[in-house]
Amino acid sequence: MSVAEIHQGASPVILAFPHTGTEVPPDIAARLNEDGQVLRDTDWHIHRLYDGLLSDATTVRATFHRYCVDANRDPSGDSLYPGQNTTGLIPSTDFDGLPIWRTGEEPTQADIAERLERFHAPYHAALAAEIERVKALHGVAVLYDCHSIRSRIPFLFDGTLPDFNIGTDGGSTCAPAIERAALEVVQAAQDYSSVLNGRFRGGWTTRHYARPETGVHAIQMELSQSSHLTTETPPFAYDEAKAELLRAHLRTLLRRIETVALSLGRTSR
Repeated sequence: MSVAEIHQGASPVILAFPHTGTEVPPDIAARLNEDGQVLRDTDWHIHRLYDGLLSDATTVRATFHRYCVDANRDPSGDSLYPGQNTTGLIPSTDFDGLPIWRTGEEPTQADIAERLERFHAPYHAALAAEIERVKALHGVAVLYDCHSIRSRIPFLFDGTLPDFNIGTDGGSTCAPAIERAALEVVQAAQDYSSVLNGRFRGGWTTRHYARPETGVHAIQMELSQSSHLTTETPPFAYDEAKAELLRAHLRTLLRRIETVALSLGRTSR
């Protein structure tokens, strides 16, 4: 099993997909309980949603499911959001707080170490290599981390999540022009709601790779799944009509970010 699917492009923009994978090796799948086997917390169809929107973008997609190990968590196990409900490096529950492992089959510290080596490390090695390659081409690279989540999850947040959730960790992970470009596009998207650095401020991937002072910028986009799925319950079907409306805005957003990135690259040379 290859842990990452990689497409190399010449754009300064890199699209990362840490949570769209649904592959669970048999040795891990056998330990999941009935609820866990639903794989409810997948970022359903996000790689399909972004497909072709920026033709020359590099893409790095994890093929393994986040229940194997979460590619968007700090390998040290430190929480991204101290004091708030969240899920860990290897989740013990789903986003509703329900156990996902069979009794007595919960992952151990030895499992964590093995899965970091087996899944997490090679995925991030691939992503890091693409960031370096793209930066060498342009003097700048923008990592755009692609995510989605159900719009209502009381265990994680109150109320209904906005459609577009931009995360830059308070503006620290990218140049102000990149954050501003993203915000302007989503705010102009009629009939969609948006927020900057709300419940989701950017995950470990965004925070870990961001070095704006060296030309590596990062931004996370968490989309509400109600914006592109027929329902947020099984079978989590892709809604073509909803998705096409959303894709138009995402295409504009990515092109705007690419334009800003190319400008930053010229300035840095």
